[in-house]
Amino acid sequence: MSLLLQLKDEMKNAMRARDKLRLGVIRMALSAIKQAEIDHKTEATDDNIIAILTKMVKQRKESIKMFTDGGRDELAAKEAEEVTAITFFLPQPLGDAEISELISNAINDTGAASMADMGKVMAVLKPLMQGKADMGAVSGQVRAALN
Repeated sequence: MSLLLQLKDEMKNAMRARDKLRLGVIRMALSAIKQAEIDHKTEATDDNIIAILTKMVKQRKESIKMFTDGGRDELAAKEAEEVTAITFFLPQPLGDAEISELISNAINDTGAASMADMGKVMAVLKPLMQGKADMGAVSGQVRAALN
């Protein structure tokens, strides 16, 4: 089942269960997907949807940090619940061993030898890890491996 259909089915389930928070998050996600379709004049694919959901999670994690720094724990808790609802639709995260293996394979495949080749390595890794790993942390590991 495509991710878009899964989101729509879960929206119906949230309506039936009267789960306002989950329903609101799913509606926000569907709205962001529809907006991306209009902006790019293309049909949404699972990869595009994963990228959108990953961006939504990242935004909420930044909000959680700002709310906790500002002493607004109730708002941070709401954002944390939204992150949980969104991550339900994302693929399972990769483990450290899997990430290290993918990085070493990408370095070998591209023939990268220095930091100048980091862009090539990240271009290979991004489609493989989108939504499955924090790309900022992966970037740090690639940087360490190339040094």
